[in-house]
Order: sequence, then C-alpha cells, then structure tokens
Amino acid sequence: MIEPTLNYVPCPGLAATSPAESNGHRMAYWEWNDTGNPAHPHVLICVHGLSRQGRDFDVFARRMSRHTRVICPDVVGRGMSDWLADPQGYQIPTYVGDMVALIHHLHAEHPITRLDWVGTSMGGLIGLVVSGAKELSLPVPVHSLVLNDVGPAVQWEALQRIGSYLGRPLRFDSVEAAADEMRKISAGFGAHSTEEWLALSRPMVARAGHGRLRLHYDPGIAAPLRKMTQQAAEEGEAFLWKLYEQITARTLLLRGAQSDLLSPATAERMTQVGPRARLAVFEFVGHAPTLVADDQGSVVERFLCGSE
Repeated sequence: MIEPTLNYVPCPGLAATSPAESNGHRMAYWEWNDTGNPAHPHVLICVHGLSRQGRDFDVFARRMSRHTRVICPDVVGRGMSDWLADPQGYQIPTYVGDMVALIHHLHAEHPITRLDWVGTSMGGLIGLVVSGAKELSLPVPVHSLVLNDVGPAVQWEALQRIGSYLGRPLRFDSVEAAADEMRKISAGFGAHSTEEWLALSRPMVARAGHGRLRLHYDPGIAAPLRKMTQQAAEEGEAFLWKLYEQITARTLLLRGAQSDLLSPATAERMTQVGPRARLAVFEFVGHAPTLVADDQGSVVERFLCGSE
C-alpha cells in the first residue's frame, strides 16, 4: 500500500508583523503519488482544518494519488511544521503566504500544468483566498476548488465553540485516551469505526516527556481566535465574499447537514454568486466531513476527475 513521503519548504518571514519571525520558518508537507510519474504535472493540494494536520487526508489522498500528485501540508504550528515565535502570526495571511511559497517550490521541482485544491474548514478559507486574490503571483491558477464545510460567512457560535477547546494543554497516557478525548469534541466528523478514528488520531499526538502524549499543535494557534470579536468576524466576512465572487475556478461546496459553521443560507448563496459552486450535502455529518467515507470521497473524486 502506498505511503506518503515527508518533505519541507522554507517559508517567508513575518518581519512586518513580528521581528522574531524575520528568518522565516519551515512548513512540512506529505506527498502522495501512485501515478508512476514522479514529475506528474497535475497537482492536488489538500489543506486541513484549524487544529488538525495533513495526515487527516490519508484515505482521500491515497484514493486520489492514482490520478495526480497529492500534497498535504501541515499548516505552520501543526504536525511536523515549525511553531511560530509570535502566536499572532497564526492567521490566514501567514498561511496564504506559506501556500504560495509551497506552490512555487513544487512548480520549480516539476512544472505544474494543473493545480487543484481541497480545503477543509480553515484549509478551505486559505484556498478561497489563494483562488480569489488576483494579486497573488501563482505559476498556474487554481483550476478546481473544493470547499469542505466552509464559506465566506462563518457562524459566530461555531467560532465560540471551537475557542472553548482550542489550545488547552492536554496530556494523555495513550493514543487511545487521546482519541477518546478528540472524539468528544469532534462529533461533527460523523460516524467512524474505531480503526478509522484511531487512524485519524495517531498523527494528532506527539511525545511530551515522562511517557505522556500531547496534541500535535502549538497551543498558540488559539491566540488570534481568542482576540477575535464578532464585529471583526463580520468585517472579515465582507472581504471574503468579495474574494469569493472573484473566483474563476470550477468549485464544489461540501456541507455536513448538521454543520454549525456553514449555514444553509450561506451555502445557498455560494451556489448563486461568484463561481456558482455545485453543492453536495452529507447527511448525519456536522462540521466537517472527513472524506474517509466512500460516499464522500467518491463525490470529490468524480468532481476533480471531471466525470460530473
């Protein structure tokens, strides 16, 4: 069975925001390729949610690796990537800059002729900006965009829910104990077998000393969210709608039927403006579908491979 390779890309410093970040940082990414061509010109970038990491996409990436090079970054502060000295850097502009650096890095290695994007929650917001901000200098534009349970308008109550657990300095005696805790706060992911849930949970922990485990992210990623106000969130929403309306990529929007982050009204509006996204709704799932279930993965695979 194919396994990913771990790679790193240097990312620009953030001196304008914090002198402590002027030397930059490294972002890790996992590459999947079962095409038989290490220089395959079709690249799919899959970007995870706020507190997650690139191995969330293992099942989906393995599925797609028959068609394309699949790149699953660990957004800075998560997984195998560096942590920032200044936690206020954990915001969308930093992440977008890192992804632009990644795309240029990949293109320099092997020229890209088609670039696709799948983003879950935060990863979708990053993809929205990368696809909609015309001033970004990309070697190729995003061709097909999949936004997984996220849009320009994010429900304030969902942000408050996420803020209630994000960044807590939890310690665990085993992977199983960590998986149990994460399952409590991730009920929206929907039904998964014990084996599937452990597979999603193992990359989420790291050694913390004295034989214990910690969550595999910098608790500082919570700092910007704690400072956010409802007014700031609403102002950001107007900007994101403007970017969304500038997207020219063919777009698929996924929504968990019980999602508390992406409202039905926002999803409906996204089908009517800008790229006029196709909408797929998954029953018995909230925020956010993991693309582990075959019905979820097959919808995205058919979209990206052009069969629907």
